[in-house]
Amino acid sequence: MNSTFYPTYFLLVGIPGLEHEHIWISIPFCILYILALLGNIMVMVVIITSPRLHQPMFIFLSMLVFNDGLLSTSFAPKILSIFWFNNRAISFNGCLLQMFFIHSFGSFESGFLLSMAYDRYIAIYKPLRYNSIITTRLIPRLVIVFVVRAVVLVGPCLVLIKRFPAFKTNVIAHSYCEHMAVVKLAAADIRVNSIYGLFVAFIVIGDLLFIFFSYIMIFNAVFRLPSKDARLKAFNTCTPHMCVFLSFYSMAIFSFLSHRYGEKIPPYVHIIFSDSYLLVPPMLNPLIYGIKTTLIREEIWKILKKTQ
Repeated sequence: MNSTFYPTYFLLVGIPGLEHEHIWISIPFCILYILALLGNIMVMVVIITSPRLHQPMFIFLSMLVFNDGLLSTSFAPKILSIFWFNNRAISFNGCLLQMFFIHSFGSFESGFLLSMAYDRYIAIYKPLRYNSIITTRLIPRLVIVFVVRAVVLVGPCLVLIKRFPAFKTNVIAHSYCEHMAVVKLAAADIRVNSIYGLFVAFIVIGDLLFIFFSYIMIFNAVFRLPSKDARLKAFNTCTPHMCVFLSFYSMAIFSFLSHRYGEKIPPYVHIIFSDSYLLVPPMLNPLIYGIKTTLIREEIWKILKKTQ
C-alpha cells in the first residue's frame, strides 16, 4: 500500500501460504488445545483436592498449570475461529490486549519455572533448611513479583505501539498479535520498539541462566550423595521439571530467533512453530508431571477409581 493510516482493526492472516489448508491444520491445533485444557485442569484439581499435595513444590506446579491454561486460551480460540470461520478481524485495542496477555503469561511461565528450579535446589542442596526458606509467605510474594515484572516489562510495548502515528497496512502475517509482527507494520522508525523487545526477551530468557546455575548446584549435590538409591531418588524429583523447562525454552528461543533472523525460513514454518510454542508446552506439562510424579499419579488413579 502506498498510503498510510491508523487502523481501527487488524486482520490476522493465520498461516501465510497455507490458507487453503486451514481446516486440516485446525485439527491438530484443536486436539492440542483440548488436551492442554483437560490436562492442566485435572492436575490443578488433583493438587487442590489432595491434602498431601499441599506442599510448596505442588503449589508452584498448580500455578504453572493454571498459567498454562490461560496462555493457551489467550491464543487458541482466536486462531481456531480463523481456521474454521475465516474470522480474521481483531480490533486495535483487542490486538494489544491479546499481545499483553500472551507475552505476560509467557513471562509468568518463565518465572514459575525459575521458582520451581529454586525449590528443587533448596530441597536437594539445603534440605535441613527447606522449611525455613520455602515458606507459605514466600510463594505469594514470588507471585506478586512475577505479576509486577510482567506488567512493567510488557506494558511499555503497548505504549510504544500506541505512539505510532500511522501504519502501512492492517494485515498481520501471523496467527496472533505478536509484538514484532505488529511493530513491523508501522509507518515510522521502529528501532526503539525492536531494541526494547530484545531487552524484554533477554530479561525473560535470562531466567534460563539462573535455572541452569541451580541445576549445576543440584547435580553437584546429587552426585555427592552416599548411596546410589538416594542419588536416583533425588534425580527423579528433578526430571519432570527439567523436561518441562527444556521444552518451553527450546521452543521459545527458536521462535524468538527465527522471527528476527530467520529470513530464509519459510513464513509458514515460523508461524506454525510460534503457534506450537503456545500450545505444545501447556499440553506436555501435565502429561510429564502426571507420568513422572508418583504422588500426582497416585492421586489421579484414586479419582479415576472413585468415578468408576
